[in-house]
Amino acid sequence: MKNLHFNRRRFIKNSSKVAASITLLSAFPQSSTAAKNNASRIKFSVININHSHIYGMVEAVTRGGGELVSFYAKEPELVQAFSKKYPQAKLAGNQNEILEDKTIQLILSSGIPVERAPLGIEVMKHGKDYLVDKPGITSLEQLAEVRRVQKDTKQIYAIMYSERLENKATVKAGELIKAGAIGNVIQTIGMGPHRINIQSRPAWFFDKKYFGGIITDIGSHQFDQFLFFTGSAKADIVCSQVGNVHYPQYPGFEDFGDVTVRGDKGTGYIRVDWFTPDGLKSWGDGRLTILGTDGYIELRKNIDIAGREGGNHLFLVNQKETIYMDCNKEALPFGEQFVKDIINRTETAITQEHCFLATELALKAQKNAQKLELKK
Repeated sequence: MKNLHFNRRRFIKNSSKVAASITLLSAFPQSSTAAKNNASRIKFSVININHSHIYGMVEAVTRGGGELVSFYAKEPELVQAFSKKYPQAKLAGNQNEILEDKTIQLILSSGIPVERAPLGIEVMKHGKDYLVDKPGITSLEQLAEVRRVQKDTKQIYAIMYSERLENKATVKAGELIKAGAIGNVIQTIGMGPHRINIQSRPAWFFDKKYFGGIITDIGSHQFDQFLFFTGSAKADIVCSQVGNVHYPQYPGFEDFGDVTVRGDKGTGYIRVDWFTPDGLKSWGDGRLTILGTDGYIELRKNIDIAGREGGNHLFLVNQKETIYMDCNKEALPFGEQFVKDIINRTETAITQEHCFLATELALKAQKNAQKLELKK
């Protein structure tokens, strides 16, 4: 298949405001400022850059102490854009050149989704750790093989669930919940709307054999958050449905999906779609509501349509008051934690089982989803 250009999305520039209710804020722990570590602690490379998420992944690992030394991609236009952003990175002649380099400890990838797991298997077999864009695995068969190789090699196979790991409001919500701000979590409701931008999409974007389906793809973020915030270690899919309700010209595409999931410590509802209207000043009004026994938290990750500028908005309601927190100044600890995990062979950034379970739930929900057909 001919790989077409995937236009880079602009990252939203968030402006900061003073958080409300200083009294309540002081009762909860504030995000510690990640230590600025300019010295290289690991060397890493990139293989395949078919989605612009790779730029955020590189930035996260670099913040944590990683040094980008090389990269490889087949598409000249993607190579040109990446080289312009990271001129220090050497363009390899092929991916094996990187895989055989003994000085490299970590490989990052945002290739075409169906190709991500096979690459990750090769990465682990070459004695390197792997950080891949979501969806990091597109079928249950791929998942079984990834699990087998990961168990045999003991290498890290991490999926970048950026809606939690690289979103400052979501990181803050995790701290508040750990401190007991809303009691025990009962349910999460995750909304993942996206703008379709048809003209800028490559051909593979419209055929789910390449991306696994809408739940497998963008729904994977919500499963990660459901497991993290409820603390569930086991979960089952109650029901799921997917549909292509608006784009008949792309019969292999899905534009809507939703799921109900039940875990051993909480429940969840997930809705994902490709219907963000052009009138919104963001690619998607991503929201997460976390219901607890003593209150709830709502996150407006990318935009507050009520009028506040930028993203990273957190609203907390407890038994005494309702407060708003601007989370733009919060630290993002993932990069530093992940680099330390590579060095120390630990699991502080994200555990391997959590990573695989979030993927497994998305894959099962996708595979067993009822087909939604709406009459016009």
